[in-house]
Amino acid sequence: MRQRPGTTGARAGLRSALTPTALVVAAVVVVCLLDLALAIRAHDDASHRSPLLSLPPFAEALALGAICLLALGAAARSRMALLRSETARVSADEDAKRLLQVIDNSSAVIYMRDADGRYLLVNSRFEQLFGVKREEIVGMTDFDIFPPEVAADFRANDLKALASGGAIQAEETAPQSDGPHTYITVKYPITDPSGRHYAICGISTDITDLKRVEEEARSLNTGLETRVRERTAELEASTRELDAFAYSVSHDLRAPLRAVAGFSELLLEDYGRGLDPTGRDYLGRVVAATSRMSRLIDDLLTLSRATRAELSWRPVDLTAIAQRILTDLRAADTDPDRPMELIVEDGLRATGDPALLELVLQNLISNAWKFTAKQDKALIHVGAERLPDGACSFFVRDSGAGFDMRYADKLFVPFQRLHSNEDFAGSGIGLAIVGRIINRHGGRIWAEGHPERGAVFRFVLPERPPGSAEGGPR
Repeated sequence: MRQRPGTTGARAGLRSALTPTALVVAAVVVVCLLDLALAIRAHDDASHRSPLLSLPPFAEALALGAICLLALGAAARSRMALLRSETARVSADEDAKRLLQVIDNSSAVIYMRDADGRYLLVNSRFEQLFGVKREEIVGMTDFDIFPPEVAADFRANDLKALASGGAIQAEETAPQSDGPHTYITVKYPITDPSGRHYAICGISTDITDLKRVEEEARSLNTGLETRVRERTAELEASTRELDAFAYSVSHDLRAPLRAVAGFSELLLEDYGRGLDPTGRDYLGRVVAATSRMSRLIDDLLTLSRATRAELSWRPVDLTAIAQRILTDLRAADTDPDRPMELIVEDGLRATGDPALLELVLQNLISNAWKFTAKQDKALIHVGAERLPDGACSFFVRDSGAGFDMRYADKLFVPFQRLHSNEDFAGSGIGLAIVGRIINRHGGRIWAEGHPERGAVFRFVLPERPPGSAEGGPR
């Protein structure tokens, strides 16, 4: 039979009003009203008095009225409590719906399982990925959905979270239609008011694409590292071959060179008077050339030793070395009285191979001495300064001939010279030796200069051998 509009709502309202408390209150009110009616009708006839009270009608009416009011108050309180309970239930339902909307709109997989591993709730992302409805999954376990080894892994992480009493993070793998996917999962226990862990909540984020990118990058890095090692090995082999060649050639050249120099000097001593000035000049040129050649061979051998020698790392007093080199240069100078300002700062200390670092200062200070030879008053300053990055930079500064910064990249290349041999004699090997030694120590070296305004060579050395454990400050 078709119901009239509003009938269902009216019946529901009637059912909600007919609570046990309301029925009791209604019965009390009816009894009191009947008793009051009998009392009024009987007046003062004791034989017709109310069976409930033995009071005058007026007093009895007041008493019965008070009872009715109390009963009505109790009914009202019961009704308010019922309304509050219903309101709270409706509010909780609304909160649950909103929470479900939130987790359904998440791209992560969200689920809840009880302490025995049975599903209580999953979000829509779970349904999409694993093809199961939330209404069907309630009461099921992972062993009903996933392969045994996968389910066992999930269950082990659940138990770990329950045992820890707090959130845990784990990397899990789950099969999907396009293959296995990797997830970063956070699981944490849910407790009841008594503190008992009765469920587990899990939030899993798919990181499969990230893992693939990492794997590709790792593979690429492995290939690059392999190629770098191969290239480094080739360069080291090539360097060893070149050094061996230079060492061999230098030794092989010494004997004929000494013969040429020796016979030239004998000719000048024994037969020089019989030669005209042109002949003597020619022989003088031969002797000078052999002398330059001898110095070049010595420099090549030094460069070879700087490349092949085993480094011995020790504290080095650069101040003492620089002072000794300047004293020797002053003593060997053909013009020992030429005005010069020589500055060596105190406390210049480094860590490295003492013999090789002395060779560095020997070449840099000797260069400064040579290129200031034409200055009326020369300045050579050996010191140190702190760079903006905090590193300690040692330097050798001079007021000599300087150089054009456009050619600065050639300074540390063998046989590259920025000045003619007529102006300043040299082999073009000294700065190459310096660069090779600093590089072997894991440091760096660079230069700044301007023509006729001097130059400064700076170098930085590590505080400890490359690859060694961290140590204290120098």
